[in-house]
Amino acid sequence: MNAQPRPWRPAPALATEEVTTCRRDPVLSDVHRCAPGHRHLVRRLDGGGQPVFLSRFKFVWNQNSQTDSGTEGDDPGDVPTEETPAGTGSSRSPPGSGGSSEGFSLQASADSTGQEWVAAHLDEDGDLDVVRRPRAASAPKPAGPPRDKVHPMILMQEEDDILGDEAEEGSTRDVIKIEHTMATPLEDVGKQVWRGALFLADYILFQWDLFRGCTILELGAGTGLASIVAATVAQTVYCTDVGADLLAMCQRNVALNSHLTASGGGVVKVRELDWLKDDLCTDPDVLFSWSEEDISDLYNHTTILLAAEVFYDDDLTDALFKTLCRLAHKLKNACTAILSVEKRLNFTLSHLDVTCEAYDHFRSSLYRLEKLEDCQLRFAVEPVEASFPQRLAYERIPQLELWKIFVEPVTSPIASASTAP
Repeated sequence: MNAQPRPWRPAPALATEEVTTCRRDPVLSDVHRCAPGHRHLVRRLDGGGQPVFLSRFKFVWNQNSQTDSGTEGDDPGDVPTEETPAGTGSSRSPPGSGGSSEGFSLQASADSTGQEWVAAHLDEDGDLDVVRRPRAASAPKPAGPPRDKVHPMILMQEEDDILGDEAEEGSTRDVIKIEHTMATPLEDVGKQVWRGALFLADYILFQWDLFRGCTILELGAGTGLASIVAATVAQTVYCTDVGADLLAMCQRNVALNSHLTASGGGVVKVRELDWLKDDLCTDPDVLFSWSEEDISDLYNHTTILLAAEVFYDDDLTDALFKTLCRLAHKLKNACTAILSVEKRLNFTLSHLDVTCEAYDHFRSSLYRLEKLEDCQLRFAVEPVEASFPQRLAYERIPQLELWKIFVEPVTSPIASASTAP
């Protein structure tokens, strides 16, 4: 019997979740890339079943270090990293030691090879041709520490006691301990540590006096690293984000680093702040909600707002700038917002070229904010020169930027004598 051909039928339409699978692809921060073969210690599982790791971010200081990171004449081979204890000849005590902040000089621990750009162009057929950096196999001495050593050391099983509760006081003052995940969907990237947060932390440690005794609000704090560093000098830091699981991780990181903030008396308060909502959550039955006392303190005393690595999605960028404007109108004092961003280059099929669309949208938002006609507030935007020293060990790249937004009330012009009645 001959088989009859089956009638052709169109394939069923894919569900929305299947079409947008790219948003479910795991995203891994460059900070968490480490040497292959390491046995990672899983501390616990988060609410989504993702393994949670613990990393140590070391303060790197040297008595003879220069002001700028990577100054010519420095021997990169002598720069300490996470796996090499820092020198003890510093004239300044690390955060949490109770020492004076005068004369503190820290040495950068960046990979100098990360300063180069990778050129990308099309071949004669129109395909993307990436020119890769050649390996310097014949170099008698490496130009710097191996690439994997500039990234935070993921705790291995036999080293668990180093970060335990019985660790020596001298060693705990030299590190920030952060719980984090390593590869997440796009909506959970706040559970990773990003270079922009370390870059912002460097600036806080450099501009010590600017943050001393202040009330600070961080938007989209993620793991809370920048808030913890800010609390070493500030009076109160409101560390905010969304999601009970992320905020619980942030609260654990604050507790892990209480030794850094105890001597200065700084307080970190982990709270929920949703950029898509106009009001703060005050429901006492909701974890990380705001009390009336918190809200009063926030609006009456906050003078600095922080945000790091939250400009990867255009909708979220728009929501952040709207939140910033809304908060600025409620704050009693003039304030300064400090934003950290990494200019990420991606090849897009829509442009058939290497672009940085998220960064371009961020810059457009800055421009619109500065040109905003507001009868109550004036917004002034300026970039921050990235020549301040590197005080945490990570790979600082040229694509990292800091921007300041100065928010001041608009003063009415004084009538001149010729126009006065």
